[in-house]
Amino acid sequence: MLPEEVTRLKGKTEVRVFDVEKGAIKKYAEAIEDANPLYWDEEYARNSRYGSLIAPPGFWGWVPVNPATEAEPFSSRGSQRFVIRDEALHALTKAGYSRVMDGGHAYEFFKPVRAGDTLAAVYKIVDIVERQGRAGKFAILMQETSYTNQHGELVAIWHQNLISRWRE
Repeated sequence: MLPEEVTRLKGKTEVRVFDVEKGAIKKYAEAIEDANPLYWDEEYARNSRYGSLIAPPGFWGWVPVNPATEAEPFSSRGSQRFVIRDEALHALTKAGYSRVMDGGHAYEFFKPVRAGDTLAAVYKIVDIVERQGRAGKFAILMQETSYTNQHGELVAIWHQNLISRWRE
């Protein structure tokens, strides 16, 4: 049975804000080697049904950086990470579930993410359950992140499961 330190995190949410900048879209498309001109050719994108550059699916932009306190988007204060997720993984490790692996991802896309958008990402721990498998006990951390643009439109939902195996 999972300890209260773990189960109390069920239903907890956290919000991060992401800026979707056109230069970042272009760099991301280049990094994943996606040559779709909707991601990097401004004239082509402007003449498309979208009217502007859009982001490749799964690119949500960057947490805004405060130049007075942070040097890079991945610094500890401007982190892309969610504190509650780290708290859940720490609690699971403390409870003996220390071997973490990816349990799968699923995306639901509703609207394109555009250059210039500001997205609110609402991360939620949907559930944490304990199971018994052939190799022993494990816990599943079920997570969901909903992305809403500055117009209040839901653009996507990301579902992710992490599996933590009981240390033997």
